Amino acid sequence: MRYQIKHAIVQYAADTILEDVNFEIHDSEKIAVVGRNGCGKTTLLKLIAEEIKMANLDSDEECGITMAGKQQIGFLRQISFEDGEVTVEEEIKKAFAPVFACEARMKEIEESMQTGEQSLMYEYDNLQKQMEALRGYTWRRDMEVMFQSFGFPLEDLARSIGSFSGGQQTKVAFMKLLLSRPDIMLLDEPTNHLDLPTIEWLEGYLKEYDKAVVIVSHDRMFLDRIIDVTYEIEYHRIKRYPGNYSAFMKRKEEDLIKQEKDYEEQQKEIARLTEWIEKWKNTPTKVAATRSKRMAIEHMVKIEKPRRFDTKTFRAMFTPRIESYTDVLTARKLAIGYDKVLSEVSFQLKKGEKIAILGENGKGKSTLLKTIVGMLEPLGGSFTIGPNVEWGYFDQQRAVVNDADPEQTVLDNFWEEYPKLLREDVRSALGSFMFSQEEVMKKMGQLSGGEKVRLALCKMFQTKPNLLILDEPTNHMDMIGKEALEKMLQDFPGTVLFVSHDRYFIKQVATGILEFGTQEVKQYRGDYQAYLDEKEKLQRTANVASQVGISQKAAQEKNPTLEDVFDKKTYYNPGKIKSRLENQLKKYEKQLAESEAKAAELQMQLMDPALATDYQKLMELQNLLDAEEHQQETLLERMMETELELEEIG
Repeated sequence: MRYQIKHAIVQYAADTILEDVNFEIHDSEKIAVVGRNGCGKTTLLKLIAEEIKMANLDSDEECGITMAGKQQIGFLRQISFEDGEVTVEEEIKKAFAPVFACEARMKEIEESMQTGEQSLMYEYDNLQKQMEALRGYTWRRDMEVMFQSFGFPLEDLARSIGSFSGGQQTKVAFMKLLLSRPDIMLLDEPTNHLDLPTIEWLEGYLKEYDKAVVIVSHDRMFLDRIIDVTYEIEYHRIKRYPGNYSAFMKRKEEDLIKQEKDYEEQQKEIARLTEWIEKWKNTPTKVAATRSKRMAIEHMVKIEKPRRFDTKTFRAMFTPRIESYTDVLTARKLAIGYDKVLSEVSFQLKKGEKIAILGENGKGKSTLLKTIVGMLEPLGGSFTIGPNVEWGYFDQQRAVVNDADPEQTVLDNFWEEYPKLLREDVRSALGSFMFSQEEVMKKMGQLSGGEKVRLALCKMFQTKPNLLILDEPTNHMDMIGKEALEKMLQDFPGTVLFVSHDRYFIKQVATGILEFGTQEVKQYRGDYQAYLDEKEKLQRTANVASQVGISQKAAQEKNPTLEDVFDKKTYYNPGKIKSRLENQLKKYEKQLAESEAKAAELQMQLMDPALATDYQKLMELQNLLDAEEHQQETLLERMMETELELEEIG
């Protein structure tokens, strides 16, 4: 076990945030901490990072924090780079300080050994092992691969850290943390501000990470793909569940049902015994039996009355003021951008459709929305908004970075935007979004990110639009809030165009996809799963086409399904089919052996000391190696498919 907290209490002033915390981290566990906004998830991370202390540290109870040796704990804190003039490369290289210290000592030993001193060989051997553990021989390659995986071009390494936006600086700090490879990594909402390709890369990185990770996140698909253990904080208490988020939700429901059943049965037994005692307590011959039953009640391990899930959330439902026509929005070669064109977009949005906009950051997803609502001028092409279309626009950036008077109350802020509404109507509208009773008197400067998002949505829905244009609506929302918004949008009779990086949210809501790809913007009909299936089909087409040496377009024209471009099935001759499959299997085996030989050669080249400073060449070699490894996976899949076909014929 790496780390353990026993019976901890965390308080702020007189308020108890966490009570009787028991928390463990084992080996390379990937742990999720989930719960409602404000329940104490980030507080728990701060306790692990030693930024705050237990309130009961000096009590007589058996409590405290223990670690297996010295554990390096890495926590992505509030970004505050000391010097904005240093380059990004210099800033990231700080994560490799242990590597450079190890290198320096090894050079000292090498110089000593040249003079005949051999007593340092043992230390030198340990330093070599330490360098391997720190990935010290590949630090430059690791840095550049990660930098590009986060969506930056390599030339940006030479830029000053101060020239990057706040979101980009957050990414740089995140990279520093990942590259420092702490024993326990603490991540608070790591997928915020990351695009889908980067999130998918991060999933793979964390799954393969050989040390422990503790994650606070509201991204359900991200948690399902990474997590081994889930801790839930509810009503100030924390409970451990084995498995990922979906397994936790299933287990929690099962535990609640069992607890309710056990509680009811125990209450019935207590009532039965109590009734018996009341009936016979004054009967002399029943004194011993009465005492026995009273003691049975006293010695029972009382089952706590189960609390239902804390599912308080907004439940606003509305119908658009008017109904739009069928054609809601049409864009034809619409060029979007600021000083230069980021993308050219052509798509159609019909009444009732709910289209999700996906793609890498920087391609123009949010820019498209700003152009449609008139905040930016088109740089070319055109777009048309259909008759009777009334749109409402939500931008999470503007919602969270609110320029309202911090002393203004929520009630006055909303009323200021809709001054003709009666007080009762204002309170009713705010109440639908969980601003009820004294909550409406909360000052704007005191609102959390999630509360600001709810207020902005409340204002937008008040106009009752029939077209919702939403930019990252689920950022800063907890799981319950996301589920509530999903339900609202599923039931919404109007049209929705939204940008999101939350794949689970997209899966639940989207009826179509608009993808900002590397080369073009493409519209996909069908839900998120249909989009993934189509992408996979296109990838298979490209792979098969490359195998037979034809272009992807030619392959699609030859056989749009491409179930097997090598095989025109001749069902009348099983022997011929078997012979062809056996030859095909031999071909795959030969290609696999050739690919493995190429990969081994590339590995040797990467370890060549002469290339240690030729970073461009190292990156080219790494890309070639990645391509060979991908090729091997594809060949293995094809071999398995061919073997299955042979078994079926047999």
